[in-house]
Amino acid sequence: MTAPALSGKRVLIVGFGRSGQAAARLALQQGAQVAITDLRPQSELAPLLATLGGTPELHLGAHPAAAFEGRDLVVLSPGVPALAGVEQARSCGAEIVGELELGARQVRSTLIGITGTNGKSTTTALTGALCAASGRATFTGGNLGTPLCEAAGSAAAQDGFCVAEVSSFQLEEVQRFHAHAAALLNITEDHLERHGGLQGYAAAKQRIFLNQSAADHAIWNADDALVSELVQGLPAQSWPFSLKRALERGASRDGGDMVLRGFGAEERYAIAEMHLVGTHNVANALAALLLARCVGVPAAAARRALRTFRPLAHRMELVAEARGIAFYDDSKATNVDSVVRGLDGFPRKVVLVAGGRGKGGDYAPLAQVLAASGRGLVLIGEDAARIAAACAGVLPIVQADSMQQAVDAALAMAQRGDAVVLSPACASFDMFRNYAHRGEEFQDCVRTWVAAR
Repeated sequence: MTAPALSGKRVLIVGFGRSGQAAARLALQQGAQVAITDLRPQSELAPLLATLGGTPELHLGAHPAAAFEGRDLVVLSPGVPALAGVEQARSCGAEIVGELELGARQVRSTLIGITGTNGKSTTTALTGALCAASGRATFTGGNLGTPLCEAAGSAAAQDGFCVAEVSSFQLEEVQRFHAHAAALLNITEDHLERHGGLQGYAAAKQRIFLNQSAADHAIWNADDALVSELVQGLPAQSWPFSLKRALERGASRDGGDMVLRGFGAEERYAIAEMHLVGTHNVANALAALLLARCVGVPAAAARRALRTFRPLAHRMELVAEARGIAFYDDSKATNVDSVVRGLDGFPRKVVLVAGGRGKGGDYAPLAQVLAASGRGLVLIGEDAARIAAACAGVLPIVQADSMQQAVDAALAMAQRGDAVVLSPACASFDMFRNYAHRGEEFQDCVRTWVAAR
């Protein structure tokens, strides 16, 4: 029997978040000599360390140079900043990889990778559901929540499907990562400080197609000019998707249908049968259908899964409907482009609850989409005044000091047949622990109002 790939290796895990924990657990299981470095103290990490099933060497509270000495492999968690120790280890012959790369090396089955600025979590979850409907074991995770290292040894990693959401941070350190089907959904400004500008960010995203061959599949957004540039000359089979025009090969929207061509007879999937709402989710579904069909998921199985799939938490999630008003939690929409995509083609007039800690972006596109679909705008958080200035004169605007005030104000504006949508276009940290906490507060306020009716 061949020894596990990490057996006897001197492995350093840099960053002990969820990705670092998964990488450390895998390395220990395979017989590596594992060390961990993290800025947090041991007292804070003790409960997590106890779950590893081994006794690693610890360098906590800092990233000392000694932690990086004599390593065969250094595994970086996503978003770890540039560290002198990493470059020193590299110069001494250590291999530097990310957790995604480490996990991908354990996958012997069909690996599907999905990246983009917006929509990747929903597309990943939907693709995973489509693949699972085929009856084959399916792992769905990556940046979505469950690190790819946790797929190691599973049936999905041996003879099924592994579907991974992939961030630009994770793609920085991929080397042998090989997605049999890979999707690039869109590119808008995000994480520019990390990647040195839009071109650096786009180059990181392009690495989703690294190591693909003519036997593989590249799925891409034909409506995104930058994405269209990045896929030129790729060796993989090209599968574009578009909301704007019909495609002879690929996936497109035709009225109330999503149309796939290139798999034999034309395939049609009714948009109205999905529980996902918004034009942006039609695009996500087009990409997911292409990914699933490219790796052999039968059309009938894909159709069944498409009909039953429900939105992820805090991603245009229907919370309740009462007195003719629908309430949607889209708290995960933390940039302007994500909100615009979510509201474009929305089936109801919208009272939007937005605001929070801004990311320095331009709010003018928000004003444009609200001019078409908005009933009113309720603003919270640090950037409320900037958003109000950008949207002045477009529709009624109210500012609120709390989520409860915001929901009350939205209800005062909403009419029967409307939707109240939390879609902030901002980070949450000025008022909430994270986007999930923000969404939970919104849902609590809505359900309290519904219960009182």
